[in-house]
Amino acid sequence: MYEHMTFDFILQRMLSRVSDTIDKREGSVIYDACAPAAAELAQMYIELDVNYNLSFVDTASGEYLSRRTSEFGVNKAGATPAERKGLFYGTGNTLMDVMLGGRYAIGDLTFAVKERISAGTYRMACETPGTVGNEQFGALLPIDYVANLSRAVLVEVLVPGEDEESDDALRQRFYAAVNEPAFGGNVSDYKQRVNSIPGVGATKVYPVWQGGGTVKCTIIAADWTPPSQTLVDEVQTIMDPTVNGGQGIGQAPIDHLVTIAGVTGLTINVETTLTLAAGVTPGQVQADVEAVVASYLLELRRDWANQQQLIVRTAQVDARILTVTGIEDVAGTEINGDATNLTLGADEIPTAGTVTIHGG
Repeated sequence: MYEHMTFDFILQRMLSRVSDTIDKREGSVIYDACAPAAAELAQMYIELDVNYNLSFVDTASGEYLSRRTSEFGVNKAGATPAERKGLFYGTGNTLMDVMLGGRYAIGDLTFAVKERISAGTYRMACETPGTVGNEQFGALLPIDYVANLSRAVLVEVLVPGEDEESDDALRQRFYAAVNEPAFGGNVSDYKQRVNSIPGVGATKVYPVWQGGGTVKCTIIAADWTPPSQTLVDEVQTIMDPTVNGGQGIGQAPIDHLVTIAGVTGLTINVETTLTLAAGVTPGQVQADVEAVVASYLLELRRDWANQQQLIVRTAQVDARILTVTGIEDVAGTEINGDATNLTLGADEIPTAGTVTIHGG
């Protein structure tokens, strides 16, 4: 807005107000008197422009964006801890029970025993919030001595941890709240309520899916994978406990019978023939090709809630493979044994399978 208010522009405007009968050349008294003031004014306009942009949602960032959106009741979501399943084995490699609240370490993370699921199987809460709690699997080491414990293992993700909401995500959620007002159990209301539950990445809402008063919400986990049954059950309980369906005990309006379901994953196997640069072997590009294919499938999963059906396109797979160094051409790409695009079901998402490379 104030790009033209440069030092030279301001200085010349100041000097233009001085009579031409006075020496205004560089080094003159009047020039030296005006130049420092012009420099300060130019800096002031720079800061004014920055602050002007911080006052609007589309250009604000950080704390200023959060303060702006909070005026409309849209608050920045903080990081949430991952909840994982832990298995505890005693002598004879049999599952054994441990005390609630016990703390166990894996790498740089610490997990606390939160809830008993079944004999020797517990729900573990990561003490460090964020996606970092979703990543590690394997042996847990007790921080305090646990009698008769031979080993403990951290396995599947029950509720994915989430990092603090990014500025872009907050901005889009703000636009959705303002431009698509949530009210009385409309589609926007369900989306905003379900998406705000920790562990949920996105939601599709199917109103009147089994007649009047019935609503189905299909969710994808915050790490863009099919949600665990634990997460599905938690969302169900929050929205409309199954034992009290339609009674208005959950967040769903009275007389709404809400069913929460999770997306299902469809494994995507890719087979392709590559023309490689001189001296490059298929084994040298295998990992990179797998990585770009997995990245493409992740892009699709992130966009699942915005599409009626996801389509895995051979042309998109080819385009991404061609970005790998050492690959000159690609042909004959097949997805799950077929050379055509693969259309998934409305509640299906693609997950990475095998990548088979031919050529040399």
